[in-house]
Amino acid sequence: MDIIKRKSSAKEIRGHLDNENDVEDQEEKPKYPKSVFFIISNEFCERFCFYGMRTVLVLYLRDMLGYTEGTSTIIYHLFTCVAYFFPIFGAILSDSWLGKFYTIFYLSIVYAIGQILLSLSAAGAAALPDAPATEFTMVGLFLIALGTGGIKPCVSAFGGDQFVLPQQEQQLSMFFSLFYFAINTGSLISTILTPVLRETKCWDNKCFFVSFIVPAALMIISIVIFVSGKRLYKIVSPSGNLFVKVSKCICHATYNKIKSKEKRDHWLDHADDTYDTELIEDVKIVFRVLKLFIPLPIFWALYDQQGSQWTFQATRMDGQMGSFVLLPDQLQAINPLLIMIFIPIFETFIYPAFDKIHFINTPLKKLVVGGFLASVAFIVAGVVELQIENTYPILPTDKLAQIRFFNTMDCNVRIDMGKHGRCTVLPLNMTEILDVKANGSVTIDYIADFTECSNKGYDITKKEMRGNITGREKEAWSFALSPSGLQESGYKDMVGKPEGGNPNVRGIIYLAPGLSDSTLTLRKDEKIVVSIPVSSNFSQSELIKIDDPGEYDVYLDDQLLQKEVPFKSGGVYSVVGSHIMHDNKIVGKTITVTPPNSLHMAWMLPQYIIITMAEVMFSVTGLQFAFTQAPLSMKSILTAGWLLSTAVGNIIVVIITGVRPFERQVFVIFLYAGVMAVVMVIFTVLTMFYKYVEIIDEEDIIDEDIPMKGKINSAYKHDEK
Repeated sequence: MDIIKRKSSAKEIRGHLDNENDVEDQEEKPKYPKSVFFIISNEFCERFCFYGMRTVLVLYLRDMLGYTEGTSTIIYHLFTCVAYFFPIFGAILSDSWLGKFYTIFYLSIVYAIGQILLSLSAAGAAALPDAPATEFTMVGLFLIALGTGGIKPCVSAFGGDQFVLPQQEQQLSMFFSLFYFAINTGSLISTILTPVLRETKCWDNKCFFVSFIVPAALMIISIVIFVSGKRLYKIVSPSGNLFVKVSKCICHATYNKIKSKEKRDHWLDHADDTYDTELIEDVKIVFRVLKLFIPLPIFWALYDQQGSQWTFQATRMDGQMGSFVLLPDQLQAINPLLIMIFIPIFETFIYPAFDKIHFINTPLKKLVVGGFLASVAFIVAGVVELQIENTYPILPTDKLAQIRFFNTMDCNVRIDMGKHGRCTVLPLNMTEILDVKANGSVTIDYIADFTECSNKGYDITKKEMRGNITGREKEAWSFALSPSGLQESGYKDMVGKPEGGNPNVRGIIYLAPGLSDSTLTLRKDEKIVVSIPVSSNFSQSELIKIDDPGEYDVYLDDQLLQKEVPFKSGGVYSVVGSHIMHDNKIVGKTITVTPPNSLHMAWMLPQYIIITMAEVMFSVTGLQFAFTQAPLSMKSILTAGWLLSTAVGNIIVVIITGVRPFERQVFVIFLYAGVMAVVMVIFTVLTMFYKYVEIIDEEDIIDEDIPMKGKINSAYKHDEK
C-alpha cells in the first residue's frame, strides 16, 4: 500500500531545537485543566437540548402543525441539513474575528432564543388557534440550526486548547472520551424524557410545549455553566481564517490553469507563483481526502432517518410492554445507549481481533463495512415494513367502494341489496362489504327487515323498510341502523391507520324520543379521560383521538355499557348502542373498525442494532480518518468537509421524499438500501487508489543522522510499505 509520509513544519522543528528549556518543562507535567469540566457540562446540556427537541420534532410537525408525514420528513431533514452546514460559518467566525469563546457564547444565545421561540410556537399551536405557530416554528428552527451548527466546530477544539501539548496528550485523549460520553449521555436521557413530557396534558392536548421548554431551560443552563468557567479558560486569539486562504489559493490556481497553456503535474501547482509550496501540497492532500468523501453522504441519508421515517414506522406498531407503553419517539434512545455499549466493545475486543487476522484493519476498510451495514439495516427495516403492511386494513381502491352497516340495536337486521347481495347485521355489531363496484359513485337499492327488533321491545317505525344508499369510489361509507330505520345519508368513515398512531373512537348512540342529549365517556380509575357528546337527534359523532392507549370503562352518562375495553394504538373504534323502550335501558358495545397495531416495536430492535454498529465503524472512524489524514493546518477544513457530508445526506432525503418515487413506503426503504450498497461498491474501488498519509514525528527526524535542510524540503514523499 502506498503511504504519504508528512512531517511537521520547519518552523515547529526549529522551535523544538531552539527551546532548550523544553525538556525541563516536560519533566514537570502541567495540572489537569479544571476548565474542561465546564466545557463538558456545557456540552451535556447543549446535546440534551438538541436531541431532546429533535426527538419529538417530526411528531410535533405532523400532530400539532398539521403537516403530512412526507412534509414533516422534508422539514426535519432540511433542519438537520442546515444545522450541519453552519459549522463552516462557525469556523470562519471563530478563526477570523471572535475566537472560540465568544463564538460559542454569542451563538449559544441565538440557540437559546430559537429554542424559546419553538416552545412558544408549541404553546400557541395548542392554546391559541390564530397564533402564528408555523412562523414561530420555522424561525425558531433556523436559529437553533444556526446556533448548534455554529458552535459545533468550536466546542471540542476549545476544550483541546486548554491542554499543554505534548505533555498532556493522555489527558487530552481522556477529555475527548469524556466529551463523547457527555454527548451520548445527554442524547440518551433527553431521548427518553422528552417523549414522556410530550405525553403530559396542557390545554386539553399533548404538551409539546413542555417537551420543548425543558430543553430550552437546559440550553440556558449550558450558557451559564460555560460563562462561569471563563476565568479558568485559556483563550486563544483568532489567527486568521484558513478557509479564506485556501479558497483564494484554489481560485488562483484555477484562473492560472485556464489562462496558461503550461502543463503542470497537478492543476494546483499553477498557484505557486503566489502561494508557498507547503500550502499547495496541503491543499492537494485535502482534495484527495474530499474526493473520497463524495460518495459518503448517502450514509447520513440513511442514518438520520432514525428520527423521521423510523419514528413514523414505530407509530404503526405496538409499544405495549406489560403495563408500560413504549412511545414511538422513545425508540431513538436505543441508538445512544448502544453507542455507549458498542464503542468500548469494538475498541477493546473486535478491532484487536481483526488486527490479528489482518481483516478490517484500516480506517477505509472500516468505513466500507460500516456503509454496507447501513444498507443491511435498511433491508431489515424493509422486511419489518412488509410485516407491518400485513396488519393494515383493506382500503378502498380505484373502481371500488366500501359499505359498512352499524347495528345500534340488540337484535339481528337482515338487508337485501339485490345484485349486491344479502347480509345479516348482528346485534350491536358491524357488517362490511369491501368490494362494491363503483365508477365515481354507486347507488344501492335495499330492503331492510327489522322484524326481530320489533319483537325485542324496540319502537320500530316499520318492520320492513325500503330505500337506497350511495357509496363513492375509493371511499368507505358507513350507515347506521336504529329503531327509526337505516340512516340513508351515511357518512364517510376513516378505516385507515390513524396518522398519529393513537386510537380513535366515535359514538353511534340512538336515544329514544323524549330523552335529552347525553355524553359518552371513557373512564380509567373512575376518572373521565374522553368525553363524546351524544345528540338526541340521532347522528354519529366526530372521531375523537385517545391520547393514552389502554383499557377503559365505557359509560353513557352514569350508566356502564362495557368494562375494561382495550383501545390500542393504531385502532379505530365505534361505540354503538340504543335505548330499548321495553326495558327502559341503554345497551352498547365497542366495535373495532380498524384493527390496532399488532406487530411489536421489538421487531425494530435488529435494525437499530445494525445501524448503530454501522455508526461505530463509519462515523467514529470517518471523523478520526479526516483528522489524521489532514495536514496540521487543514484539520478544521477536513472536519468541516466531513460534517458537510451529513448536510448533503439530508438533502438527498428531502429530494427523494419530495419526488416520492413509490406509493408504498417499503419500496422507498429498499431503494435507500440498494443505493447505499451500490455507492459503497464505488467507494470500495476508490479506496484501492488512496495513499494514506503518515505523520513523521519530529523526534524521529532529529535522531536521524541526516542534514536538517534536506529533511525539511522533503516534507512529502512516497514509500512502499
